[in-house]
Amino acid sequence: MNEFWTFAGHYWWLVFPVFGMTMGAINARVKHREVTARRRHREQLELLKAQGGTMAVSTAGGAGAAAPIGAASVASRESTQKRVVAAQDQVTHRWLEYELDAAKLISYPAMSDGRQPLTAAFLRAKKVADNLRPADGEILSPEQLKEYRDAVTDYEVAFDVAERDARRVKDAAFTADERKRLDTANKLLTVATDQAATRNERQLAYRRVREELDGLILLSDDAVDVLEKKVALELPRERSTPPASGPSAEAAPGSVA
Repeated sequence: MNEFWTFAGHYWWLVFPVFGMTMGAINARVKHREVTARRRHREQLELLKAQGGTMAVSTAGGAGAAAPIGAASVASRESTQKRVVAAQDQVTHRWLEYELDAAKLISYPAMSDGRQPLTAAFLRAKKVADNLRPADGEILSPEQLKEYRDAVTDYEVAFDVAERDARRVKDAAFTADERKRLDTANKLLTVATDQAATRNERQLAYRRVREELDGLILLSDDAVDVLEKKVALELPRERSTPPASGPSAEAAPGSVA
């Protein structure tokens, strides 16, 4: 015991950093509990809103039975459902910008590669959200709506993570020769969709693009269809002769004066 007090007498100053670390740990734990409590409270409020509020208790006959969900709760749930559907559509639209745009796929090939873990996780989350999506005119039950909302949230998060990673790594997963082919394909794609080029130039560039991407990036059928429509656009035609004007053009042949 005497040794302890001797040690404490020499190193009494250690009390202050130890006290500071202890209080910091306590404050961090309290803050974590507060954040968790606020999140749970917010989730409960959202769930109650989706359910249309608390169930009314019927006092008729002294039964105390729960009344059925009224029209107001159905309207509230329908409003929440529309917002969730809109959120899902927004993510899907962002995904289609990669899926249908060959230039974006060449720049960020990981977004089309299901072998990438983050891309695979996003595609799985998309499938879950699609399966839980309500049909046209269908109003989900409170339990179904909560499950669907959670799935769409997972879908949003998974896409954001996959997109950030794809933009970070770009073509790093390819070899030097493969990256050179991707760069060539990207340049040729500019020619293939340039209306200032001739039809033959666009067609030749398009075939070269497909050759360079072969074995590197698999374009979806929809992406190919969109690209081919861009390549096949008619060149703007210049008018060879000005339109007729003057008195002779005022009366067309066969017109009645």
